[in-house]
Amino acid sequence: MADDARDSDRILAAARQSLVEQRAGGRRVATRASIGRRSAQLKRQHLLARFRRALIAVAGVVLATIAAGWVLNGIGLGGLFLAVIGAMVIGGVLLSYPRMTVPEPDQLAQGSLRSIVGKTELWLESQRRALPAPAVGLIDHIGVQLDALGLQLDRIGEDQPGTAEIRKLVGEDLPGLVRTYTAIPPHLRAEPRPGGGSPDSALAESLTRISGEIDSMTRQLASGTIDELAIKARYLDYKYGGALEDKSGEPASG
Repeated sequence: MADDARDSDRILAAARQSLVEQRAGGRRVATRASIGRRSAQLKRQHLLARFRRALIAVAGVVLATIAAGWVLNGIGLGGLFLAVIGAMVIGGVLLSYPRMTVPEPDQLAQGSLRSIVGKTELWLESQRRALPAPAVGLIDHIGVQLDALGLQLDRIGEDQPGTAEIRKLVGEDLPGLVRTYTAIPPHLRAEPRPGGGSPDSALAESLTRISGEIDSMTRQLASGTIDELAIKARYLDYKYGGALEDKSGEPASG
């Protein structure tokens, strides 16, 4: 319990520091492109797909222009000008569209475990502008934690113990908490409630708890790898521990 309290204090302190930084230098955190590597990877994949489509379309215009020139024995300067304009327009449109769509909340828990982290990061990014500054700091911290969790999810199967809890926490509980908060009218979010606290503070506290749970899940998944590493280290120490000693039992020089 003491460790949980210290973790909560540390995360809330980071959130308060985020608020100070934003007041001093604008909404630096809120406008950062991605909160995690997984969401950034999804954006890169989408951009590369648009680039490939644009490149294929421009190549098609070029080939069509060459073919037309052969068939018509030349298309003239006007035809070449129209072909260039057409390639530029088509390429520009395909480079800009379609826009990347943010997954709907009810889609976040669907699909493979590997995809849940990236989709949830992407969705959280779309919600940052509606959140108070301390919560934005917590969301960014959770983005880093989700990346660490994703690394562990990459090496386990879908049917491993605990995966259902991970799917529910990351794909349902976390987005559900943010959706509940954003459903509250903005002018009521900072207003103290009769039972104490405000929606803003309740959101920060709940995000802190979720952050702690994500960290706990990551540590549980990593424990097997850490134990395996320790076993290998002991084996290597047993096998090679005396490799630097000569036959007289003294350390070898050089």
